[in-house]
Amino acid sequence: MTPGATTDAPAGQPHRATAWPEARAAAVRAGASARAGRAPLGVPLARALGQVLAEPLLALTDLPPFDTSAMDGWAVAGPGPWTVREDGAVLAGQVSANLSAAGEAVRIATGARVPTGTTAVLRTEHSRTEDARPEDARTEDARPEDARPEDAPAGTEEAAVEGAGTGRPLADAAHVLLHALRDVVPGQDIRPRGQECRSGDELLPAGTTVTPAVLGLAAAAGYDELPVPSRPRVEILVLGDELLTAGLPHEGLIRDALGPMLGPWLTALGADVLATRRIGDDAEELYAAVTGSPADLVVTTGGTAAGPVDHVHGVLDKAGATLLVDGVKVRPGHPMLLARLDAASTPGRPVRHLVGLPGNPLAAVSGLLTLAEPLLTALAGGTDPAASSPRRAAVQDEVQGHPYDTRLVPVVRRGGRAVPLRYNGPAMLRGIAAADGLAVVPPGGARSGQELDILDLPWPTDAGAVPAQGACFT
Repeated sequence: MTPGATTDAPAGQPHRATAWPEARAAAVRAGASARAGRAPLGVPLARALGQVLAEPLLALTDLPPFDTSAMDGWAVAGPGPWTVREDGAVLAGQVSANLSAAGEAVRIATGARVPTGTTAVLRTEHSRTEDARPEDARTEDARPEDARPEDAPAGTEEAAVEGAGTGRPLADAAHVLLHALRDVVPGQDIRPRGQECRSGDELLPAGTTVTPAVLGLAAAAGYDELPVPSRPRVEILVLGDELLTAGLPHEGLIRDALGPMLGPWLTALGADVLATRRIGDDAEELYAAVTGSPADLVVTTGGTAAGPVDHVHGVLDKAGATLLVDGVKVRPGHPMLLARLDAASTPGRPVRHLVGLPGNPLAAVSGLLTLAEPLLTALAGGTDPAASSPRRAAVQDEVQGHPYDTRLVPVVRRGGRAVPLRYNGPAMLRGIAAADGLAVVPPGGARSGQELDILDLPWPTDAGAVPAQGACFT
């Protein structure tokens, strides 16, 4: 086990531990390293919303996959006017017939595949049509194609044949002529194949959050499911003989506040919580639970200091674990730790980790935000919380700091400022229960109006309301 300091130095001296920003960065590295060996899951589009892409989203087809009409109107070939074909309109989803000759036109709907030979699409509102049949054809029944009026001049049949050889239907054989009301430019109102992307193009990078727009893009690009990281599996081990699961505290026993809190909190962070188990102050039972857990991350509560029943360090030593973080310069929660349970080089065994939270409730919350959240976010392929720019706000009141350590103080937002809450002791949950987030107070404290980083909570909050707690000055 890698050695590290677990206890405070004498009063007035800085204790040996990892600085708070460095501890978060170590948690990110641990999660990213563990993610490298995890195969992504294929999730149907209907269940992928809100997850992140485990791999880049590559186009599986050209978009559009073929030349399509951008407007309702006419597919035309060559210059006008055009003879309108009588074989109906080209609709979206249909296979269209070719425009075999210049001077032909056919109705077309938006999104329909343009017929081969189309040079442009003429919008309906930019066109007019006229009936081009001879006057007698408009008022009499149509004659058989091989019939010629008795008074027709000799050579009409030959003239018709000669006219047909020009590549354009004769006006007297046509029903409708189409005219353009504006100039027609080749290619106008045609969406060419591959205009948006070509097959194999990267549409979005890995790590992108799946939004409704991403779902639409993925469907258009040919996806039925998306590659997303598997949800990290977490097991919670609540330690201590003194904890009650029901009723009022009595005779030195206290209610377990962490068991009901940690599971939902970790679920909100994207974890699949396998179980919350309660274990007494028994080193052998704890060893069996830690080494036998199938979870990617084991979270323990309490037992991380150096008291007579604090067994976490001894269990990790016996299990051959590697301590990555052993104590953090943060208040509350400085005895927290992060360990790797399985060596990354062990063939066939996934890398697992343990986050040891302090037993005091608000100190445990500090450990969640410092170590568990960055690790889980990195393990799930999300945005690196340690590298991204946190939200910042000016603190409304002066906040006393620790001489050497970072402080995490519950705050609410009011008028664009962060109002520190009074109930912020290591064992208190009253402040965090009413908070919008935790302000990161640097060593030495913060003056009124100073901008501080604010750690968001993983659920919606009632921003703007200030509970009857008063400001924090201690």
